[in-house]
Amino acid sequence: MANASINGITLFYEEKGDPTSKNAILFLNGVMASTSSWNLQLAVFEKLGYRLVLHDFRGQLRSDKPQGPYTFAQHAQDTIALMDFLGIDKAHLIGTSYGGEVALKLAIDHPSRIRSIALIDSVSELDDVLSAFVYGWKDAASAKDGERFFKLMMPSIYSSTFIQNNRAMLEKRTQAMKTTAPSYFDGQIALYETFLNDVTMSCDLGKIICPALILCGENDILKPRKFSKIIAEGIAGSEYLTIPDCGHVAIFEKPNELNSALLGFIVKQA
Repeated sequence: MANASINGITLFYEEKGDPTSKNAILFLNGVMASTSSWNLQLAVFEKLGYRLVLHDFRGQLRSDKPQGPYTFAQHAQDTIALMDFLGIDKAHLIGTSYGGEVALKLAIDHPSRIRSIALIDSVSELDDVLSAFVYGWKDAASAKDGERFFKLMMPSIYSSTFIQNNRAMLEKRTQAMKTTAPSYFDGQIALYETFLNDVTMSCDLGKIICPALILCGENDILKPRKFSKIIAEGIAGSEYLTIPDCGHVAIFEKPNELNSALLGFIVKQA
């Protein structure tokens, strides 16, 4: 765990795996998450000797939270600057939700630095339902009540099956949110505004030239399959996969199935 001075702010980052490997993978977080959200994915890649890098975006938990909104181009520039800081020329990108959208912008704006992208439950445009969900999160974050916030957003990101089978764990997380620092919610608001203002990228998907894997939970109601299909159809030669009986947070709900798909895709790019 460390911090890097990047573009005038401090970004929190972690490195796992083999730091000398020329095969680097960057894991890009969902909007409410932090680097620890990838714990169920890292081991399979560590075993094969990849260099793994994770970081919190500006506005996220352990990085600086300057006044927003930001832009996805800004997130991409921060990520490129972190790669430069760590001496990484090119990398595979694995991003979930907001992190997948950052990966899209990286592949659009910095194609020479990207080996491949794997996007999990991400979008390249909005509709009224998705916008309404995010406006609801923004209102809940403004109250800075962690318990209320988690209870409001939980049904939109987890499938009903996952909620039914993990009630104790989710209740524990609900209670833990009571102690969340107010600055976390300030950062969340900036990130939600960034998403609402700047996520529209469908018209630029044709600029992406690297291999791409697009994955979506079958029961994702927040960013349903139609959005992943738009991305898959817009990127020439991309691969598309639906994960059965899975909501929005595939990294938690279906880690084994997800890891098999991700690992198979990354290995093919060697």
